[in-house]
Amino acid sequence: MQSYSTVNIVICIIYSMSKWISTYSELLLSIGIPATTASLLGK
Repeated sequence: MQSYSTVNIVICIIYSMSKWISTYSELLLSIGIPATTASLLGK
């Protein structure tokens, strides 16, 4: 039972991290692409 709960916790951590990473990368793309385009056009 102990090993099962540990695996469950690890899966929960990985799942939440993957959700956070996908949200963060989407946010980064939505901010980064226009900013990069603006800086290229600015030059």
